Amino acid sequence: MNELDHCNLGYIEVSQFERLLQVPTQGLDSEAYQMFFPAKKINQLQSAAIKPIYYIRENWQRVWVFSFWLAVNVCLFLWKFLQYKSRSGFQVMGYCLCTSKGAAETLKLNMAVILLPVCRNTITWLRSTVIGSFVPFDDNINFHKIIAAAIALGVIVHVGTHLSCDFPRIVSSDHLLFVNALGQHFHGLQPSYFFLLKSVCVTTGLAMVILMFISFLLATHWSRKSLVKLPWPFHRLTGFNAFWYSHHLFIAVYILLMVHSLHLFLTQQWLQKSTWMYISVPLLLYCGERILRAFRARQHKVDTVKAAIYPGNVLALHMTKPTAFKYQSGMYMFLQCPSISSFEWHPFSITSAPGDKYLSVHIRIYGDWTEEMRGTFAKAIESVQNSSFQAANAEIDQDIRFPKLYIDGPYGAPAQDYKKYDVMLLVGLGIGATPFISILKDLLNHIKISEQQTDLQADMGKTNDTLKVTRPRKVHGPTNAYFYWVTREQGSFEWFKGVMNEVAEIDQKAVIEMHNYLTSVYEEGDARSALIAMVQALHHAKSGVDIVSGTRVRTHFARPKWDKVFSRLAATHTNARVGVFYCGPSFVSKELEAVSRKYTQISSTKFIFHKESF
Repeated sequence: MNELDHCNLGYIEVSQFERLLQVPTQGLDSEAYQMFFPAKKINQLQSAAIKPIYYIRENWQRVWVFSFWLAVNVCLFLWKFLQYKSRSGFQVMGYCLCTSKGAAETLKLNMAVILLPVCRNTITWLRSTVIGSFVPFDDNINFHKIIAAAIALGVIVHVGTHLSCDFPRIVSSDHLLFVNALGQHFHGLQPSYFFLLKSVCVTTGLAMVILMFISFLLATHWSRKSLVKLPWPFHRLTGFNAFWYSHHLFIAVYILLMVHSLHLFLTQQWLQKSTWMYISVPLLLYCGERILRAFRARQHKVDTVKAAIYPGNVLALHMTKPTAFKYQSGMYMFLQCPSISSFEWHPFSITSAPGDKYLSVHIRIYGDWTEEMRGTFAKAIESVQNSSFQAANAEIDQDIRFPKLYIDGPYGAPAQDYKKYDVMLLVGLGIGATPFISILKDLLNHIKISEQQTDLQADMGKTNDTLKVTRPRKVHGPTNAYFYWVTREQGSFEWFKGVMNEVAEIDQKAVIEMHNYLTSVYEEGDARSALIAMVQALHHAKSGVDIVSGTRVRTHFARPKWDKVFSRLAATHTNARVGVFYCGPSFVSKELEAVSRKYTQISSTKFIFHKESF
C-alpha cells in the first residue's frame, strides 16, 4: 500500500485498493507446482497382486529380521514341547507341562534379545558397517517393543499354565503315579498347592511378573506421554520420569530370573539350567555399554558458551565441543543437568554441523525436566540482562556461569544416512526440524569449501599456468536437498533464522531448496489469506525478506500438498534415489510413507522413507 502512495498522502484511493486486491498472488509464488505424473489406472486385481510385491521390496530388511526371530521362537517352543512330551512329568501334567516349558524357552531367548536393540553404542557402530545395509537399525525401538510383547505373551502362557493346570494336577494326581513320575524331584513327598506357591521358584517368578507388569504399564504410550491424567498425589505415576525409573526395575528382574532358573522343580543338573547361557552375552554387552556411558559422560564435560530462549518455548544451548566427540549430521546425544537431576538423561538432536567448533541443541519446553531447564537457564540469562535484551528472545554471549552439563553420545539416527542418496527430502514439523539443521549446515560448509577451492584454483591458474593444481576430491553425497519446515507458530522461524539466511545468501547454485509453511494461516488462494499473501509478496519483491519469517526464505501457508511435492521431485530427478527423512508427530509419517510408496511405484524415481517420531 505504501508503494501505491506515490505522493506520500498517507492513504490510497478505493480504485487503487481494488487493483491491489486483483494482484495474481499465484504468479508471484516462485513454487508453481504441477502434477507431472497422472495416476495410472490399475484394476483391483492388479492392485492386490502388486501390493505384496512392493511391500516386500520396500520392507525386506524388516521382513527377514522379523521372520528369522519368529522362526527361532517357534523352533525353540516346539523343541521343548516335544522334549517334555517324552519326560516322566508328562504322565502327571500332560500337555500343560509341554506348553509351559515351551513358553519358558522362548522367554529365555527374548529376555536376552530384548537388550540388544537398546545397546546404542553397538548399534551406532554397526550402522556404519556392511551389516547396516541389511539390518534395519532404524527400527531398533520398534523391535524392542515387539520383543516386549512376545515376553508378555510368554509370561501369560508360562505362568498361566503352571498356576491353573500344572500345579492342580500335581496336587490332585494319584499318589503312586506321582511318586513314580515326579517323586525324585520332590523327595518322595506330594506337595500341596500352598507349598508350591511359597517355593523359591514360584515366589521369584511371581515377583518378576509384578515388576514387569509395572514396567510395561508405565512404558505404554498413554502413560509415557501423560495422556492419562491422574489426581494428586498419583500424577507423578505417569510421564517420562515414571517410564525412565520404572524401566530400571529390569535390574531386579534379571537378578530374580537367575535365582528362578537355579531353583527349578524338574531340572536338577547344572547344564540343563540354560538361562545363563542365553542372557550372559547380551547382559554383559549391555552392562559394558552402561559402564562406558557413565565413564564417557564424566569425560565429556562441556561448558555452555551461549544460551537463548526463543518464542515458542525453545531453549537453544551452544556448548564447547570435547576433542574426542566425533559425530555425523543427523545424530543425537543425551544431556544431563546435575543441578536438576543426577540420574535423568534426555536425548536431543545435535543442530551443529560436524565442522563447527561448538555443539548446539534446541530443546522444546515440554514436561517437568525441560521446564526446570528453562527456569534454570532463564535465571542465568536474567542475571546479566540489560535494557537491550528482549523478554521474548534473550541472548547472551558474555562469559558467565551457566549450570553444569554432561553429554553422552553421539548416537546413530536415521537422518545420518543422508549421504547414501542422490537427493534428500527433509521434512520437519515444529521442533522436528532440529536433526535436519545439522545436515543443512554440513552441506553449507561443503559448499563454502568447494567455492574456496575453486577460487584458489582460479587464482593459482592465473599466476602460474604451468602449475599443476590438484582437483578437489568429489564429496559423495546428495546433489540436491529440499527442506520443508511446517510449524503452527510464526515465532518458530526465529529458531534457525541465521541458518536460513546463510543458505539463501551463499547457495548460489540452488543446491539447497528451503520451504517454510505456517499452518495457522489459511492456504494460498483462500480469500481469507489473500491480503496477507499480497503484502508478503510485495515486501519480498521489494526487500528480499519474507515478512512472516523475517528471513530470505519465502513462507507458504497451510500444509504442503505432498502429492505435488513428490510429483515435482519425481519429474526433476528421474531414475534417482531420494531419501525422504521425516521428524515429527507420527500421524504425518503415515501420509508421507504412503506418498513415498505411491511415487516409487508410478515413476522411475525411488523414494526411501525414514522417520523419527516423538
